[in-house]
Amino acid sequence: MNGGHGVRALSTLIARFTCYGSALFLAAMMLITVADVTLRALFNLPITGAYDLVQLFLVGTIFLSIPHVFLRDENIVIDFVDHVFGRTFVGLLKIVASLAGFVFIAVLSWKTFIPALDAMRFNEVSPDLAIPMTVHWSLMIAGIVLTLPVTALILVESIRSLVLARDAR
Repeated sequence: MNGGHGVRALSTLIARFTCYGSALFLAAMMLITVADVTLRALFNLPITGAYDLVQLFLVGTIFLSIPHVFLRDENIVIDFVDHVFGRTFVGLLKIVASLAGFVFIAVLSWKTFIPALDAMRFNEVSPDLAIPMTVHWSLMIAGIVLTLPVTALILVESIRSLVLARDAR
């Protein structure tokens, strides 16, 4: 039982720090956008490379937020079945959804390495500032790989919850 709490605590810590990183990228993206629009409107002086920076910050915002979204169970769900079927069926659906999420994240983490290596091998860079695309891929891979243990934890907790509910009856 104590090991489960340790895994949950570690997952929470990972999700919290990736969420802080995501928030930092979101704030930077908003600031660069506001500065670019303001400077362009007032002084006809756009920020060179704003598009490249916003692209990079958007990648960081999205992919670093994924572990937190999974851990807090804030994925988009439609609960039209919850009211029709019983708790056991809904618990089974949650396990299926958790398994599907885990498999999806596992395949996604595996499939991102080849394009990332291609970007590194061909020295792909952003158009204006020549930011290596490996920076973008690194943020994507970090967010996805750090989501994998979180999805595994969610799957285990879904199974445990169904078993405990069954035992309580």
